[in-house]
Amino acid sequence: MPEWGEVKREHHHHHNHHHQHHQQQLAKQLANEQPTAAALEAALEAEQDETESSSSSSAGSSGTSPTKNNNPSEQQAALQYMEELKDASIHHTALKLSEDIKAMKIYGSLYKMVQKLACSPEVDKDDMKHTLEAAIKANGLETEIRNVIYHLIRNSLKPEPKASAPSSDPLNYLRRAGIQWERRVRKSLNSMCSESKAQLQGQMRIVTDREDILAKWDELSNYQIDLTNYRPVYAPKDLLDVLLSLKGPVKQDETDFLPKWEFSHISLTVKNLFELRVHFSELLRNDNTGGGAHDWPVTCQKILKTRHAPLCQQALKKGITPPPLRGPLWAYVLGSQVEAHHTEHWENLKQSVLTTESIVDKLVFKDVQLTATNDDRYFVFEDVLYQIMLCFSRDDEISHMIQTEFTNSAKLKQYEGPACGFVPFHGICMLAAPFCYLYDNPVSLYFTFRAFYVRYCHRLTTINTHPQGIVSLCLLFEKLLQTHEPQLWSHFRELQIQPIRVVFKWLMRAFSGHLPPEQLLILWDLILGYDSLEILSLLALIILSFRRESLMQVVTLENIEAILSDLSSVKVLPLIQLTLSRD
Repeated sequence: MPEWGEVKREHHHHHNHHHQHHQQQLAKQLANEQPTAAALEAALEAEQDETESSSSSSAGSSGTSPTKNNNPSEQQAALQYMEELKDASIHHTALKLSEDIKAMKIYGSLYKMVQKLACSPEVDKDDMKHTLEAAIKANGLETEIRNVIYHLIRNSLKPEPKASAPSSDPLNYLRRAGIQWERRVRKSLNSMCSESKAQLQGQMRIVTDREDILAKWDELSNYQIDLTNYRPVYAPKDLLDVLLSLKGPVKQDETDFLPKWEFSHISLTVKNLFELRVHFSELLRNDNTGGGAHDWPVTCQKILKTRHAPLCQQALKKGITPPPLRGPLWAYVLGSQVEAHHTEHWENLKQSVLTTESIVDKLVFKDVQLTATNDDRYFVFEDVLYQIMLCFSRDDEISHMIQTEFTNSAKLKQYEGPACGFVPFHGICMLAAPFCYLYDNPVSLYFTFRAFYVRYCHRLTTINTHPQGIVSLCLLFEKLLQTHEPQLWSHFRELQIQPIRVVFKWLMRAFSGHLPPEQLLILWDLILGYDSLEILSLLALIILSFRRESLMQVVTLENIEAILSDLSSVKVLPLIQLTLSRD
């Protein structure tokens, strides 16, 4: 969506100053446009302000305020010009978005609802435009449309930075490494297929097996399957070893005196502690204590009633979400409320599990047994995790949602993979496990987990240049540790232990299985609220920081890991607030 991006960049600083002005404009605009475009543009206006205000908060006060201009007529002209430009941009974007929405599965049901309203007594055919608009508002359909647009814009605003020319692009080697890694993983899976004489795409189940799995669908832990010869295709440690071996273009004369750090040679931009403080500034407001906290569940209930996704996202930023409301809030933020087409898709996935068996099923069973089944906080969810992960591996919609360097490369054809587009790794089911605490219904659980995986988790398990991918998070952790814990940093260096080794599994699993569930869910509230994985690197630094005394007294990797193995006492919110508020 080029126009959107251009206009955002061009007028970045001006929008925030005229927030109220825009609100008044909304009323005028709604009156002057056709109904659908008007609803779209009103929502767009709100979303643009949403996006602007969030990006402006991180930009700090660098914008120059137009109020310093002493000539009122010039100021008026400038304002008018800004508005005209903005209106034109919104009009174009509205047209583009209405095309995008037509291609979505939800379009049919939205269209039917508008048709129904148009035929209802609330709508007067002599004043179709105004009365239909009012009916759309009164029946809550406007919120639905706003949410659809919010998710469309959120998902298309941040394209992966594309390389211009391979030779001049300092991150090209990183992109190549990502493709090579994917290829290697698929090769391993293919050779596992050859060893066990299985076809990757699976074969039809025999009737008795189909009946067996159907009969045990709700208690798949009783489904007998021989896993002795299966092992995970790769574990976090394997990915870390590849990351540590990444060597970027290094100028010859620099190699002699540069300390051999793990990631500092990678030219990705990461925030410093001050920028993180600005980004997470809402955690520092003191209204989390006192009278405000008692009313918070009531406020959250009201926010849920609005069903408005940006408001729900705002609510999660406090980090004090009432547990019973967490499931519905997350579903609005991720746009994963269950519609008819979701239920149908789930049934199709389930049918596919019943009719065909694949080597990936074995990997799924193996993974759940190696991780969740052995975890005293998650073993009770073993059965539902089998259902979720078996369907997940067969879901080809995921591969359309996640476009990686690999899926764009010609190498894809040679190395077939599972339908979902990636190979399950050791611990993948732990990314789904926390959702079991939020939803009783496997369909709601599945689609919210899927949306969370697509928006966040896949960046933690592939080598990519995304500002919140695993490489950036490792670099962010390294820089924070080096700057704010120099003593610890030197200690690790003297012991010749790479600090990233002790936190990598936390980062790659977003702390799932490491933090107690109620703390983990607070951490994930913050990921969703601030739409950022950077909090993972920050928390990793904080934990090391608070255990500095003990870490300074030991000299082996085993002992360091022992000190960091039990995170059951970690309280996410107070630790993050304390660290961000320090000078």
